[in-house]
Amino acid sequence: MTVANENENTPAMPENYMDKLIREDVEAGVFSREICTRFPPEPNGYLHIGSAFAIHTNVEIARKYGGRFHLRFDDTNPLKEDKEYAEAIIRDLEWLGCSPGEHIYYGSDYSEEIYHRAETLILKGKAYVCDLTAAEVTAYRGTLTEPGKDSPYRSRTPEENLRLFREMRAGSYPNGAKVLRAKIDMASPNMNLRDPVLYRIIHAAHYRTGVAWCIYPMYDFAHPIQDALEGVTHSLCSIEFKDHRPLYEWVLNELGTPEPPRQREFGRVNLTGVVTSKRHLRALVAGGFVDGWDDPRLPTLSGLRRRGFTPESIEAFVREIGMVRNTTMVDFSLLEHCLRQDLKAKVPAVMAVLDPLKVVLTNYAAGASELLPIPNNPENAELGSREVPFSGTLYIERADFMEVPVKGFRRLVPGGEVRLKGGYIIRCSEVIKDAQTGEVLELRCTYDPETRSGGTLSGRKVKGTVQWVSAAHALKSDVYLYEQLLTDNNGPKEEGESWEEYINPNSITLLKDCLLEPLAGNPQPGDTYQFLRHGYFCIDSRLSTAQKLVFNRIVPLKDTWKGNAGHVSSSE
Repeated sequence: MTVANENENTPAMPENYMDKLIREDVEAGVFSREICTRFPPEPNGYLHIGSAFAIHTNVEIARKYGGRFHLRFDDTNPLKEDKEYAEAIIRDLEWLGCSPGEHIYYGSDYSEEIYHRAETLILKGKAYVCDLTAAEVTAYRGTLTEPGKDSPYRSRTPEENLRLFREMRAGSYPNGAKVLRAKIDMASPNMNLRDPVLYRIIHAAHYRTGVAWCIYPMYDFAHPIQDALEGVTHSLCSIEFKDHRPLYEWVLNELGTPEPPRQREFGRVNLTGVVTSKRHLRALVAGGFVDGWDDPRLPTLSGLRRRGFTPESIEAFVREIGMVRNTTMVDFSLLEHCLRQDLKAKVPAVMAVLDPLKVVLTNYAAGASELLPIPNNPENAELGSREVPFSGTLYIERADFMEVPVKGFRRLVPGGEVRLKGGYIIRCSEVIKDAQTGEVLELRCTYDPETRSGGTLSGRKVKGTVQWVSAAHALKSDVYLYEQLLTDNNGPKEEGESWEEYINPNSITLLKDCLLEPLAGNPQPGDTYQFLRHGYFCIDSRLSTAQKLVFNRIVPLKDTWKGNAGHVSSSE
């Protein structure tokens, strides 16, 4: 994607430390090519809200400088990667409004180029084939306080290393028999420079290249080469790659890369109550603890999309956080706040009764009905109004009636009055109960025909207003309510612990046969509404049918985010 540096629909973020670094590069003429950033996901899972932060960070830099934004798949490990994940990642970027257009690349397409650069390092005496096992490589590496020691194979000649490396490519050795390592400094205080592994043997079919290769480069080796091949100028990485930067620069320097890309780091964003580790997300999905990668309780972009979050709310969330230097924990309520701010003036507000209680208006003509005009959105008069059918048999929320009211209760009580939203004032005259259980089954009420909203007596004061639906016209649907998935942000900590111990038992609640007013138009999966007094709801894209709509509650109406520093915390 080539991104224009002027976009009247997207306000620029204020300059931050990353902007300053890149602006200084531009002003110093470090690059003779245009600014280019990239997002390099491994296709071994679905993207999550932390990914969106990284994506928008890269897109924003490219936009500010009129440069390019690339999507490049880090697909050099055939054991976990799959076409399904790659396709899902492309869909997610398109949904976010961050599609790279024609600039979609795959690390596996660079296999030959990366291989030849490995041979270049071998011939320079900067890489060698090592026969140590993985455990031995670790043991030889030393510790943070003790230097490592040289591999006994470090002194092999370039000619011998080249022969062995070519034999590795030809499939002459089993998995783990040999690796190619960089020859740097086993005494370096940076563990990443203690002769890191550049290539390993993996005899497995790759989802794109099949069995053409049985050796695969490590990310730290492939990453800078891929950046250079694509003309990337700034390789923006999350903070855990900061200690890898010297290796990134070593690879490019040893290969004599002109105008080498520059790696720069930003903080990683985590959210309270959700897990953004791909490993943990895979465990939740594979273990059947959630309903797939798009479970509305997950922080995956597909899960957030299915639940009803909007691209605009996610972009606003990223902008609210701003550029961070360290790992940052953000309260999930901030994301919910951004969603409410996005939806409140642009979606229709409708009446929905989630726990229905029958109301019969004894003085309303039997079989009669009428249409009552009600505004579509109290926040936005431009959305106009709709006509809602009204009849003598209605349903209200069970919670809107109390036989023995508590102090401060302002809705319907025996002998009391309330206004029906957009309709009439009604008075409760009789309560019908189940003879055995005492459960309230039905309310018998009268309505005052002179008090229709907008009429001459519509201003008569009563204590409360309740939503309702006409029994004869109600749309029956199922509704899912969500709370945070985990009782602990981190999930299992000890070997053998089960995810079941960390799943919030109230994370999902299904309400069957809820009642809605008739919805205008032809409701489609993904359509979003405000249910008056309940929150914002979205038609589920997977469970809804032509016969019955299923709704997901995206967020309640109450906004718990206070905008104070306690909702964003950083750690070194």
